[in-house]
Amino acid sequence: MKTLIVYTYPNHKSLNYAFLQEVIKGCRENPAIEELQIVDLYEEQFDPRLVFHEHKRRRDMYRDPQLEKYRQQLTWADQIVFVYPIWWGRPPAMLLGYIDQLFASNFAYRDTKGLFPIGLLKGKSVVCVSTMKGPTNYPFLWLNNAHKILMKRALFKFVGMKKVKFFEFGNMESKKGKQQQKLDKVYRYFKKVAY
Repeated sequence: MKTLIVYTYPNHKSLNYAFLQEVIKGCRENPAIEELQIVDLYEEQFDPRLVFHEHKRRRDMYRDPQLEKYRQQLTWADQIVFVYPIWWGRPPAMLLGYIDQLFASNFAYRDTKGLFPIGLLKGKSVVCVSTMKGPTNYPFLWLNNAHKILMKRALFKFVGMKKVKFFEFGNMESKKGKQQQKLDKVYRYFKKVAY
């Protein structure tokens, strides 16, 4: 299994970075994971802005040469892992900009004459590891599960990815947040996960 990790947090001395390290550690100790690539969107200074004009059209985004490296990574991967915080009930703008540009028509999906497109990223699995300040059940109870619906239904299922797992960790700024237990849980999962 080939695993791509997309990390989206600006601070390398943070709990999110600690989660990234546990994902990496678990993957490296997992005999089912043959290869591993890591994309740190902030470190790479990924530009999340969509720019369109008369010479750069949205319908041509799937072949934008500036995004070729990232398209190759997504094509290469069997498993894609996203590590990010939940801010205002959704992923950070940096990650959403990555999604807007990479999960483009004619790369991630193809429009049909029917109601739904054909997903072009079928067969890949996805894991989302996310943290938040509020309680773990906050997105479910107060936001009607908006984060999971956005990621699983509106994005991953749309492009053909059906195997999706979420780790949503709440109370991460609390002294009673059980951070070490949650870090260990992520490590153990990636140490054993098989495609």
